[in-house]
Amino acid sequence: MHLNRYDSYTTDFQSYEFYSEGPKGRVKKTVLFEKAQDNPIIYNLGFGDVDPETGLVSDTIRTDNKDRDKVLATVADTIHIFCDHYGNHYIYARGSTPVRTRLYQMSICRLWEEISTDFIVYGVINGIAMDFQKNVNYDGFLVKRK
Repeated sequence: MHLNRYDSYTTDFQSYEFYSEGPKGRVKKTVLFEKAQDNPIIYNLGFGDVDPETGLVSDTIRTDNKDRDKVLATVADTIHIFCDHYGNHYIYARGSTPVRTRLYQMSICRLWEEISTDFIVYGVINGIAMDFQKNVNYDGFLVKRK
């Protein structure tokens, strides 16, 4: 993908950090990959802001730093790096709320040309994965690098 993104940093290829920059300042973000299933291998993608006081990651904070596409492109880039190190496994992602999941879906649709060149994307409804289609509301998304 050739989208504008932030530089991310990792030491173990399972957790990544980067900084969003915009009107709300410089906000530390974290992307985490955790194995959720063995056959087929599926990793869960967790993503959120790091609380500067506690160091804990929250997936419910709404930063609104006016850089949504750049942040999502950075998250997609971490999938590439993760797959380079661990192999092309399925990655499952969903928002912390239905509204956030819908926001991710709208971003996938908006960036579909770039995303579909690198990834196979499935929409998940009631635990069943199907080929991603626009204008269908999904519970989550399953992606695999091509």
